[in-house]
Amino acid sequence: MRAQNSATHVRPVAVTGAATQPAATQPGAARATPAESAPAAGGARTGTLLAGLGVVAFSLTFPATAWGLESFGPWSLVSLRSVLAAVVAGGFLLALRVPLPHRAHWAGLAVVAAGVVVGFPLLTTLALQTSTTSHAAVVVGLLPLTTAALSAVRTGARPSRTFWAAAIAGAAVVLGFTLAQSGGGLSAGDGYLFAALLVCAAGYTEGGRLARVLPGWQVIGWALVLCLPLSLTGSVLGLAHEPVRLSAHGVAGLVWAAAGSTFLGLYVWYRGMAEIGAARASQLQLAQPLLTLVWSVTLLGEHLSPAAPLTAVAVLVCIAVTQRR
Repeated sequence: MRAQNSATHVRPVAVTGAATQPAATQPGAARATPAESAPAAGGARTGTLLAGLGVVAFSLTFPATAWGLESFGPWSLVSLRSVLAAVVAGGFLLALRVPLPHRAHWAGLAVVAAGVVVGFPLLTTLALQTSTTSHAAVVVGLLPLTTAALSAVRTGARPSRTFWAAAIAGAAVVLGFTLAQSGGGLSAGDGYLFAALLVCAAGYTEGGRLARVLPGWQVIGWALVLCLPLSLTGSVLGLAHEPVRLSAHGVAGLVWAAAGSTFLGLYVWYRGMAEIGAARASQLQLAQPLLTLVWSVTLLGEHLSPAAPLTAVAVLVCIAVTQRR
């Protein structure tokens, strides 16, 4: 990582269309680099490995959250997760002497913070109190399509009819799966998950815009630091009003959700993307919902319904179509 002043120096990059970029599962959005066109062989191998590690880190977010809920209440868990992640991010920013972003970027950082640092973790944590991680993984697997659609509206882009057909098909598949799993109606957990899709997509869309002038890890880093006063207040209030039952699983889940999913995963993801480009890295991310299903079985002992992996594959196909369009 190399610090740079976004107000005075911008590294030239080739940015892919916002409407066709998939969002990452943890905060920040992708940006293409010159390496996307013709990465060197060694750089391609290293970049693929780093981006793959990022996808693995993101796929563990829901199981880690489920573990964290064994020890902490939802409000405490989300607040503590944000505080720990902000400490890690702030340490990197201080160590590398990264200057403050230009004041023109703070409004966008606030949107990223509201959607990715606060909204998505809180809503998904509330959902996981009543939903299984496998169910949540399938629903949130729709996030790349949601982000692409919102990006198209935000930027005024005009994707093809094939793109919109694939996006609508993916949404219909997930909605059908959700209704079938919930007995014909939407549960409170499903409401939290669909709301999480919208707020996170908004954060990713704004993060994608900022990632054109700031390194992606700095976008999420400053968003975490911006939320630190709110996170500290939430931690104090949450711990005072919610029971705490410390366990190895609970502490491990909190630490991974904070340091692994929220910051480390994004760090290796963006480093890998710098080597192989956004388009190639995004293909690796298509495996994320399926990986989460694997973790839900191996780590949490959940039993998958036949519809869960089939729905995840169907959504993957829809995302792949939007990527090509």
